[in-house]
Amino acid sequence: MPRAHALLLESIHVSAHEELTRSGVAVHTHNGGMVDTQLIEALRALPGDVPLMVGIRSKTRVTAAVFEAEPRLVALGAFCIGTDQIDLAAARRAGVVVFNAPFSNTRSVAELVLGEIIMLSRQIFPRSQACHRGEWRKSATGSHEVRGKTVGIVGYGHIGSQLSVIAESLGMSVIYHDIVPKLPLGNARPAESLEALLRESDFVTLHVPDTEFTRGMIGAGEIACMRKGAYLINASRGKVVDIPALRAALDEERLAGAAIDVYPVEPAHPGEPFVSELRGLDQVILTPHIGGSTEEAQASIGREVSTALGTYLLHGSTTGSVNLPNIDVAPLREGGCRIINVHRNVPGVLSAVNRAVAESEVNVTGQSLGTIEDVGLLIVDLALGGEDPKARELCHAIAGLPTSLRTRIL
Repeated sequence: MPRAHALLLESIHVSAHEELTRSGVAVHTHNGGMVDTQLIEALRALPGDVPLMVGIRSKTRVTAAVFEAEPRLVALGAFCIGTDQIDLAAARRAGVVVFNAPFSNTRSVAELVLGEIIMLSRQIFPRSQACHRGEWRKSATGSHEVRGKTVGIVGYGHIGSQLSVIAESLGMSVIYHDIVPKLPLGNARPAESLEALLRESDFVTLHVPDTEFTRGMIGAGEIACMRKGAYLINASRGKVVDIPALRAALDEERLAGAAIDVYPVEPAHPGEPFVSELRGLDQVILTPHIGGSTEEAQASIGREVSTALGTYLLHGSTTGSVNLPNIDVAPLREGGCRIINVHRNVPGVLSAVNRAVAESEVNVTGQSLGTIEDVGLLIVDLALGGEDPKARELCHAIAGLPTSLRTRIL
């Protein structure tokens, strides 16, 4: 019998299958995304009483209904950077741990943005399209080197900071803006404000998450602050930029061009038409949300997330979780077992668990506790093996506490 079943959606890279299989997980796949009712049905169809895990990318939205419907579900992996397609609060309240891949595709996104900066500055795409039409537009007019130009990075996280280093190696000046103070790399320097960054930059590139604060953060007013002839690049989230305002600035030639990889509304599948007000503009590079879509990045993401899922399954470690307390625990001692208990964070939980332990007369060899908002994670190591009746009874007693959300024994 497998240790767990994992349902991987949206053609997740085979590296994830291989890593999960090494952890004793039976992998089931589905090429496309699912709505919540389909996902619930698919999870319920998985056999046995072992833990269940789900792997998704950006198209599947996982709602509270999914977490509430299947008590065997213990973990969810987002094989991408963003987690806005997941109801993280509902996952936390249900005791389901969520992991993502904040590092694995940063290089791919940074390289795409850097390439677009060069392509925009050299006006490569209009000239390429002219050649395809049989026109020979050999001219230096409007074509510039990027050396000596200023790139303004909005969001100085994993991608923004890596782009900063690469851009500086080409001789560009780098300024950045982030709502959290960040240590500059190389000769980069923080801008006094977003408006100051917009005024100083020849290229503005966005690397922020999708939140209530970032949606529409680049609108008509912000675009009006940008230098005449500057370029805007968005490889973050589609709702960050006001597209009609961007189109107006391009039509009026206040901006020289743009490169857009993400959109407010994106096709749900390859056969659905792509609609955008930016279509047909020679000075705009449009790409179909492929910032992190390199074979290297997808293989790395597969390994990163599946390793986190496997480690949680086998040891209970939540390092890298985006919704539960991060607790890093050592592998189990030989001959012992471990109880993983996710519970509501209310007074008296630890006392109730310790009473159950005392009544069981089982020797505890280690205990770790962490809390985050309304949920706590308790890891209890026992001197008994996992098949010992006393260990099983204790796990059942802890699971039966009114505060318990998800409890299992390793």
